[in-house]
Amino acid sequence: MTPSITLRLEHALPTEHRDRLLRLAREVDLAPGTRLFDEGRSADRFWIVRDGTVALDMHVPGHRTPVIETLGTGDLVGWSWLFEPYVWQLGAQTLTRVRAYEFDAVAVRLMCDDDAEFGRALCRWVGRVLSHRLNAARARLVDLYGAAPAGGAS
Repeated sequence: MTPSITLRLEHALPTEHRDRLLRLAREVDLAPGTRLFDEGRSADRFWIVRDGTVALDMHVPGHRTPVIETLGTGDLVGWSWLFEPYVWQLGAQTLTRVRAYEFDAVAVRLMCDDDAEFGRALCRWVGRVLSHRLNAARARLVDLYGAAPAGGAS
């Protein structure tokens, strides 16, 4: 099983927590090229892709904005909504038509506060996604711009 498979909702949360989360979902249909969010903006929602692809990107001063990772069916789009100060750390844009579940971040955070077991399960899932995304961003930036010079800052 590849690491990304365990990050997808259907494998990441127990059925009862997944069903509870999906009760808060709003189905959306997004056109290709729809900008979901930009770095530094308020993170007030997130999505789970049902069908289609979304590119995560990162602003790199002095360079074209690189795509860090491409997400597809079952993937979580956005994690910054769960952690203060609730500001996007990456950007995201649809590459194809995307059908997704959209969630209000405040409602989900309140559900986490009200049910500790649900909150722990959701935080573990989002934490695994976050860890994967940071590693993907690092690897992609090294691929694009090369390793830091020896003795450089880490």
